[in-house]
Amino acid sequence: MRRYLPLNLDLALLILRLALAVVLLYHGLPKLMNFGQTASNFAGMHIPAPNLSAAFSVLAEVGGGILILLGIAVDLAGILVILDMLGAIALVHLPNGFDFTKGGFEHPFTILSMALALALAGPGRMSVGVTGKVTDRV
Repeated sequence: MRRYLPLNLDLALLILRLALAVVLLYHGLPKLMNFGQTASNFAGMHIPAPNLSAAFSVLAEVGGGILILLGIAVDLAGILVILDMLGAIALVHLPNGFDFTKGGFEHPFTILSMALALALAGPGRMSVGVTGKVTDRV
């Protein structure tokens, strides 16, 4: 297969991590800053255990977003995000079909897919390790 760009998997993983982290933090930080309203909204959507579900959502989106951004424990953060998006799809979006403009599951499915790809592939070499240095390992 002909390629027009040089192969750079580490750069591709970095771009994927940054894009996913931005989306997670964009949606997660308001949930954290207005946690009471978030739990109330979850209750209004008939999500079971709305306080616990809201806490898990914040953990997955803010905590997972930060870990994914830095490239630390990307597999575990990816699993948290996958579980969060499975809940969003099953409990909120699935009855609306696929179309995002109709409240469908297109957006959470995309986030789930990105998180799964990172959980399987790892963060790449352009990631911060526990020591704060850029790692040489995937």
